Amino acid sequence: MRAVVVRRFGGPEVLELVEVPVPEPGPGQVRVRVAAAGVNPVDAVTRAGVLARAGLMAPGETTGLGWDVAGTVERLGAGVSGFAVGDTVIGLRDRLDVPLGAYADALVLDAAALAPAPRGVPAVAAATLPLNGLTALQALELLDLPAGATLLVTGAAGAVGGFAVQLAARRGLRVVAVAGERDAAELRALGAQWCVPRGAADLAAEVRALVPGGVDGALDAALLGVAALGAVRNRGSFVAVSAGAAPLGLRGIRVAHVWVAADGDALAGLAELAARGELVLRVADTLPLEQAGAAHHRLARGGLRGRLVLVP
Repeated sequence: MRAVVVRRFGGPEVLELVEVPVPEPGPGQVRVRVAAAGVNPVDAVTRAGVLARAGLMAPGETTGLGWDVAGTVERLGAGVSGFAVGDTVIGLRDRLDVPLGAYADALVLDAAALAPAPRGVPAVAAATLPLNGLTALQALELLDLPAGATLLVTGAAGAVGGFAVQLAARRGLRVVAVAGERDAAELRALGAQWCVPRGAADLAAEVRALVPGGVDGALDAALLGVAALGAVRNRGSFVAVSAGAAPLGLRGIRVAHVWVAADGDALAGLAELAARGELVLRVADTLPLEQAGAAHHRLARGGLRGRLVLVP
């Protein structure tokens, strides 16, 4: 089968499409025939060697790329229940130090990392859900804000931010979304109560003009750090979505990183929302697997609304 791997770190040119043996599922695992694989910023920093240099992944001869998968169950390992060959599924590959990722014709995952695909949703759209949806959900769980509380979401027009706005609104949170002016109307439709322009000269002042005293919590998907922290009230909560991006917890603010973990049960809940049309999935474009390098070039240019998706 085909897979996109990295044998040396660098720019998009280091991505290689190679032939590899079809992986066999072990006990508790499932082999998925990939129909679509999301392209995410974590793939780019993995390819560039940033995560290896940070000590977040062990070195290996080859490194697989791709966290998000949508596809069809092809083979079951021993002891797997709840899935059958032919089921359509989505899943999250949350380990970095593995030779194969979702950029491939097939992928083996633990059964606990899989969920039934959202009914009636094309695989390309479904593949945008696992990584970013679970990151947003787990960040909100870390914030642990009660209904009626106020939440600042930076990078609200992005994949994690967009899911965070929607999921926060469902929890009864009042959301202040930070994004470009062209995205304001869509974000209000997704559930944001207020919108603050991206690039505001004084983000904290803009937010505090809307929410006197500061918001109860912030989900910093845009990695603004202290600029977003200034908008949070004393003893509030702050969650960053990238390692090293969290500021110090000044003024008694509780600061945390969200380290996303595969969770099939939680993913199934997100898929159900998507199937009912209560969670918007956004696809920027689709490209064939052999154009993974072109997808990474487009990702680097920025400005995408939704995720690029590779199709084997």
